[in-house]
Amino acid sequence: MAESETRYRVGGMDCASCATKIDTAVRRLTGVADVSVSVMAGTMTVRHDGSSDLKAIEKKVTGLGYSVAPFAGTAAPARTQGSQHRHDHGHDHRDHAGHDHDHPHDHGEKEIEGLHGHDHAPMAGPWWQSRKGRLTILSGAALVAAYAVGHLVPAIASYAFIVAMLIGLVPIARRAIMAAFSGTPFSIEMLMTIAAIGAVIINAGEEAATVVFLFLVGELLEGVAAGKARESIQSLTALVPKNALLEDNGQTREVPAESLAVGAIIMVRPGDRISADGIIISGESAIDEAPVTGESTPVRKGVDAVVFAGTVNGDAVLRVRVTAAAADNTIARVVKLVEEAQESKAPTERFIDRFSRYYTPGVLVVAALVAVVPPLLFAGPWGEWVYKGLAILLIGCPCALVISTPAAIAASLSAGARRGLLMKGGAVLETLGKVTMVAFDKTGTLTEGRPQVTDIISFGLSGAQVLSRAAVLEQGSSHPLALAILNRAKSDGVPVPPAFELEALPGKGVSGKVGGEALDLLSPPAARERGALSAEQDARIAALNDEGKSVSVLLVNGVVAGLIAMRDEPREDAEAGLAALKSAGVKAMMLTGDNKRTAAAVAGMLGIDWRGEMMPEDKQRVVGELKREGFIVAKVGDGINDAPALAAADIGIAMGGGTDVALETADAAVLHGRVGDVARMIELSKRTMRNILQNITIALGLKAVFLVTTIMGITGLWPAILADTGATVLVTINALRLLRIKI
Repeated sequence: MAESETRYRVGGMDCASCATKIDTAVRRLTGVADVSVSVMAGTMTVRHDGSSDLKAIEKKVTGLGYSVAPFAGTAAPARTQGSQHRHDHGHDHRDHAGHDHDHPHDHGEKEIEGLHGHDHAPMAGPWWQSRKGRLTILSGAALVAAYAVGHLVPAIASYAFIVAMLIGLVPIARRAIMAAFSGTPFSIEMLMTIAAIGAVIINAGEEAATVVFLFLVGELLEGVAAGKARESIQSLTALVPKNALLEDNGQTREVPAESLAVGAIIMVRPGDRISADGIIISGESAIDEAPVTGESTPVRKGVDAVVFAGTVNGDAVLRVRVTAAAADNTIARVVKLVEEAQESKAPTERFIDRFSRYYTPGVLVVAALVAVVPPLLFAGPWGEWVYKGLAILLIGCPCALVISTPAAIAASLSAGARRGLLMKGGAVLETLGKVTMVAFDKTGTLTEGRPQVTDIISFGLSGAQVLSRAAVLEQGSSHPLALAILNRAKSDGVPVPPAFELEALPGKGVSGKVGGEALDLLSPPAARERGALSAEQDARIAALNDEGKSVSVLLVNGVVAGLIAMRDEPREDAEAGLAALKSAGVKAMMLTGDNKRTAAAVAGMLGIDWRGEMMPEDKQRVVGELKREGFIVAKVGDGINDAPALAAADIGIAMGGGTDVALETADAAVLHGRVGDVARMIELSKRTMRNILQNITIALGLKAVFLVTTIMGITGLWPAILADTGATVLVTINALRLLRIKI
């Protein structure tokens, strides 16, 4: 039976134990092959064999206390689904307790495919309007009331605290029981329930009520923190305007941006955000691409240039032909990729998940031993040691530890995406920091990908006259060398009069007449055939060829009047980008299919090792050799002819803009095409791994301190719950620092 994949939006998750509970419960259902849950994206992907009861999956999730809704039309063959864009930013951080039951389909099924079905903030309304917020306030009010009653009528104080405790504990206990039946007996809710009931039994009702209230406050804070991380990447969707000016039979009318079809013509006024990915068909303007690529300076774009949805048109009216539907535009694809990436776990995250599976039952055993061993063996007071055992239960919750890695990875993926650095998941992000060798393609990666005129050598005419005559002959041609000459003529402002009797000379060049002059623009071998080149001119051509340049020879009335040399020049930031890698201790190499002379010239300018005249399989072989030598290899290329090498490398990075990025083959992508972004990606990975280490230290360090102070009798139940929720909030806030880093 063909395997299918169904995606769901899950509301109410705020820490990693939520994801674990859902994962464990759904995985046990019939026909389910795999489950991926992301707290940060608020999503769940279920791979199943088609025999699964999807309603049963939804019922299981809602039974655990979360809202769930499938994305419209998400059942699809595995690995091909996913063109639907996801929005509804996780909804609010509701009480994953069960008093949050929106109807399971109240959002999602009605959503319009595209960017603007629903634009929800991470928490719908202020925190106090969410169900979790209301429960926390109610629990707090009940606690205050219990203190007041206890002060006025001391005889019933203990009962007042038990009532206050139950207001918060009943939904927590319900979740604990549901989780236990679904395969997660050692959940934080279960630890909390045991601790609170135990506290009442040993006559610590006041503390039990306070601990339940503090637990709810901690959960609320976790929800807000998780929402901040979720909000970061989802706020990208808000960059795309909701409406567009559509040209229709010579008239323009305003239509919803998500209704634009591929091929439609839209008008973009100065100052407006562009509402769809497309190609400019008339007009020239400076485009601010910072929202999509992180590039701070506006880019000048004219006819045939590609523009992205969400970028800002500067100073002129543009007419744009739409090339991607709303669900497939660059921003939609970035958001989709980042959300999917958040569902794929990093090696560190998988290790911590396994560790926590044994850690929580271990904590239960330690707590039980602390509660019973001293009274049984050393005649310690039962009340005191049971109290300490209950406190250890609360300290032992693995929430902070389990969230330490995914929180940092989610923040890092979001921070990267906002700067045009896309990474497909935690494993990619983790490996990037270990890269020791980066192998670059040449054309379009280290170089601009199109030839530019580098030298104009004239004999008897001025340089401008040589350029003007060459441009006359190249009018109308789309050959890269012809375009280089025409672009240089345009930028230098030289006149290009019309030519007559233009004739292409296959394999040799082009000829024509202008103002009584017979003009020829020939390749050096064709000029030699005519005997037009002197020994000195031949030597000049050979010297230019040695620099990796192509040369065209201009003849006026059969006599050589000039030489025009062209070469695909390095990108402006190539040298600085390679220097950044070197300073980070990462080696670089250039692999190119170009001839060795050109490869040597470009590599010499950039100061980089190189291999030339390589077929795609040769590049793949070299990557394999580098790996065998012990290097962790990242391969950077345009992702098409480099596909074998990208796949063979430890990390494949596609270079280029927007829709041209070959995201399927690569593990990561540099949207803006800057060489320096490769070094930035590696630096972001290293910072993330440092952040994860800090988070694990915070999580385990706080627990260790409170474990010792609890056994010594210095701290009790209140500090214990603060140690848990406090650590979780600290870890999440520390991870969110990654959103603000400047890279």
